[in-house]
Amino acid sequence: MRLHRNLCFAVIDGLTQIFNENQYADKVIQQLLKRDKRWGARDRGFVAETTYDIVRWKRLYAEIAEVKEPFDRDNLWRMFAVWATLKGIKLPDWKYFEGTPTRKIKGRFDELSKTRKFRESIPDWIDEVGLEELGEAKWTKEIAMQNEQADVILRVNTLKTSKEKLQNILSDENNIETEFIKGYPSALKLTERANVFVTDAFKNGLFEVQDASSQLVAEFLDVAPGMKVVDTCAGAGGKTLHIASLMQNKGQIVAMDIYESKLKKLKIRARRNGVHNVDLKVIDSTKPIKKLYNKADRVLIDAPCSGLGVLRRNPDAKWKLEPEFLDSIRGVQQDVLQQYSKMVKPGGKLVYATCSVLPSENQNQVDAFLKSEAGENFDLLKDKKILAHESGFDGFYMALLERKA
Repeated sequence: MRLHRNLCFAVIDGLTQIFNENQYADKVIQQLLKRDKRWGARDRGFVAETTYDIVRWKRLYAEIAEVKEPFDRDNLWRMFAVWATLKGIKLPDWKYFEGTPTRKIKGRFDELSKTRKFRESIPDWIDEVGLEELGEAKWTKEIAMQNEQADVILRVNTLKTSKEKLQNILSDENNIETEFIKGYPSALKLTERANVFVTDAFKNGLFEVQDASSQLVAEFLDVAPGMKVVDTCAGAGGKTLHIASLMQNKGQIVAMDIYESKLKKLKIRARRNGVHNVDLKVIDSTKPIKKLYNKADRVLIDAPCSGLGVLRRNPDAKWKLEPEFLDSIRGVQQDVLQQYSKMVKPGGKLVYATCSVLPSENQNQVDAFLKSEAGENFDLLKDKKILAHESGFDGFYMALLERKA
């Protein structure tokens, strides 16, 4: 591979924003990819994947390059040189790479790779939490898998098409090849990465991009056409739209969130998907919640969490997370369980879900809820713990509870 100066500069600029200005990697990369209209798919792929790669391995590369935060541009070029050397890419004769100790880089990599926190490039505290909650063997495998690049998974919108039809459309019109995934009824996996958002199939609402594990949540909720369903932490609505398709657009979905901006995105996506049974409600006080007490056949609590099950697609989250956030989010999780569970009517069902792999955010929260006054009217019907290294998809947790009639 030959390195091109303008592409490398884009990567360095992106890393400056992500590491020093604390911006979100996905947003930064979106902006970078608009920088030069002449860039082809390979150029954009290089910028996106190289930036994500260096973000993912920040701690390891900084250690090898012997640089410390905040990183100036020289530091970032040294980390870039580490990335290129470990990839076997010949460094061009540029001033940024003068005196790069290629042999030393490989030696340091071999040495540091013996220690998990360097090998998997994670903060000490995350390594300690994972080890404590999952144990040595499970955590070692899980955090290694969280550093693998995630597959692109589509969820077919069954309101508009079928899995087989969508597969043929993508193949015939866009040369995008996909395969079915056993046990995931609405999922198609891309055999090679491609920009699916520019396809007519996406613009016409035939699919959404949604990880296979995330697709299991709506299925777990056990909805049927005609029900009243509340999605309490709907966000931009990935699971809301899946629920709508499972309900065949019949009945009512109340999609709630504390952020109005996210619900506005959901409104746009719902229109594209042909979904018209969703009511949007901003949680700006306790009133919208209290109005729904004892009214819902089904309630989904896709709770805010650490996101330690989805580091593969959000590698910068490792560097943004703080131990204090984890402590506070556990309190939030229990609070939403206590409050939002009151919306379930007798005989109705509730799903509590997170994209975390930590028991303290998952089954421990459900256990604490069931032992509380608010939870004494509920029974746990089943739960599912998904680890990335076992499933090949995102780490997730979901529990199905039923309110006693």
